[in-house]
Amino acid sequence: MSDRSLPPQNERLNLKQNTGWFPAGESFRKALDILSDGAFRLFVYLCLEADRRNGRFQATHKELALALRKSKRAVGAYITELVARGICDVSSGKNQFFPTIFQISDSYWPYHRLNNCPESLEPYVESVRTCFLSLGCGSGKFGASEAADARKLQQRGIPLELLEEAMLIGACRKYNSWFEGQAAEPIQSLRYFDQIIAEIQKEPLPSGYSTYLREKIKRLDALWNEAVKSGTPTQR
Repeated sequence: MSDRSLPPQNERLNLKQNTGWFPAGESFRKALDILSDGAFRLFVYLCLEADRRNGRFQATHKELALALRKSKRAVGAYITELVARGICDVSSGKNQFFPTIFQISDSYWPYHRLNNCPESLEPYVESVRTCFLSLGCGSGKFGASEAADARKLQQRGIPLELLEEAMLIGACRKYNSWFEGQAAEPIQSLRYFDQIIAEIQKEPLPSGYSTYLREKIKRLDALWNEAVKSGTPTQR
């Protein structure tokens, strides 16, 4: 039986975009057959966000709930289903604030894993992740693309302390823009901080200034949340 969906043999299929896609083959078909709709959606999300080198991804239940627009209880049930079906291994965090580590099993991961994946980069990435997610004005998401950006910054030799200072300044500026009535769009990417990194490299911050910035962000976050609840976001 011929497949009418295929083009003529002499005609090549071209992708509309060269990045951001994932090879969905027989493993996806199999997962679709054995998983509930919610668990399959979580599986797809994990595959899209996982590190292509090793099939690993980490996130808190809250992050997953926001990404899937489901309750944390539902996400917990989906995770249990993925483990029961042998689709991924899970290492739970110490508590709800620590990320859960997901490892897609070989049967459902289409890439060959790289044994020489540079583990020395991961502590840097994890520190960046923790800082980014603590800002309050970010997207609440730190997936594979964000981790890749963090690795690039480390490979460029950007000290972790400098990057965290840039994130703190960027967060303060973002809150200020919200209070000034600009679009309440969260910080989506580490690339948002590129210009601030350059500023700090040119003129380093005084010692201990990051402590002041952290306290300022806490105040701004509390003021913003209160303003949003009251329906009257105003200048601080």
